[in-house]
Amino acid sequence: MSIQQTPGHVLPARDAAKMEAAMAVGSFAIGTGEFAIMGLMPDIASNLHLSEPQVGHAISAYALGVMVGAPLLAILGAKLLRKHMLLLLMALYALGNAATAFTPSFGALVVFRFISGLPHGAFFGIAAVVASSMVPANKRAGAVARVMMGLTLAMLLGNPIATFLGQFFGWRSAFALVAAIALCTIALVWRYVPDRRDEPRSDPRRELLAFTQPQVWMALAIGAIGFAGMFCVFSYLAPTMLDVTQVAPEWIPFGLAAFGVGGIIGNIAGGKLFDRLGFRAVGLLLVWSMAVLLFFPFAAGSLWGVMLGIGLVGTMVALASPLQIRLMDIAHQAPSLAAASNHAAFNLANALGPWFGGMAITAGLGWTSTGYIGAATAVVGLGLYAVARRMKGGE
Repeated sequence: MSIQQTPGHVLPARDAAKMEAAMAVGSFAIGTGEFAIMGLMPDIASNLHLSEPQVGHAISAYALGVMVGAPLLAILGAKLLRKHMLLLLMALYALGNAATAFTPSFGALVVFRFISGLPHGAFFGIAAVVASSMVPANKRAGAVARVMMGLTLAMLLGNPIATFLGQFFGWRSAFALVAAIALCTIALVWRYVPDRRDEPRSDPRRELLAFTQPQVWMALAIGAIGFAGMFCVFSYLAPTMLDVTQVAPEWIPFGLAAFGVGGIIGNIAGGKLFDRLGFRAVGLLLVWSMAVLLFFPFAAGSLWGVMLGIGLVGTMVALASPLQIRLMDIAHQAPSLAAASNHAAFNLANALGPWFGGMAITAGLGWTSTGYIGAATAVVGLGLYAVARRMKGGE
């Protein structure tokens, strides 16, 4: 039996912690499922007789699934209870990753990764609304950050573990693991997320109307373009470590863990910067992103250099929280759609990054060209930020 809500819709601290942990397991599953393919790129390419850039297309297919599914499922599920939506979304995620584990060909891999991406953004969006609606107003950001911590822990632990399993038991085992974690999430959400039969139901028309604001689209564009550089580098980390750094495959999980450490630092720093600087934090973080992406090609030649370089690239995760809060503030009439659309924007970045990087690599510019291409996207993001600051509603 699931826990019951206290009067005023604010949960006792212990019950709130259990609720946040249940949804954080879901974000851990999603983070592991999203990034596992990057660490296993050489293994998948070898098994399915593909090139690494072709596997990059499967990464882009997942990201496109997020872009389509985030707004679409948020709107279609607007009349459902949020708890029920969380359960349905995680069931779809389990199904998509289980299918990936049995994929027979490149075409099927692309289709199953697209299906796996569909529930991603909507889950995070609804989880953010649920977490922030059941704690005191002055603790909303912390509640959302704790749910999102599952994503950063996936970078630190889930992705390296999935890569390790995939290297020793076959890459398909990694996606079977993700499906199993998703099924565990269903049980935890059922048990610990409260039933709120009286919760306000969203009006899809009102939510869509909130997206007529130019500042909403500017925030989404900053995320989609400015964040692409991180995925441009990270998507091709495994072949870069093998061919440029020239280390054994066993070192790849450590590179992924270094990225995860950077992600955790960035997740914490991003929230603190936004609390102190507001929207100005986004501009500062884009300048930082440009710097670390330019540093990566010089660092990739040695083991400790690539560890430091990819860790610094991981700190770009700091952009996520400020843009999430920015969107929820300016599209306050559409909290579910705004939160879900933020993840759609970041996954457009996840589609653009591997695509841009793949074109550069295919053109013969080398694996480390991803750093320079990524820095260029950060510059474009910085330009969009400057335009947003000048527009009405900028800060």
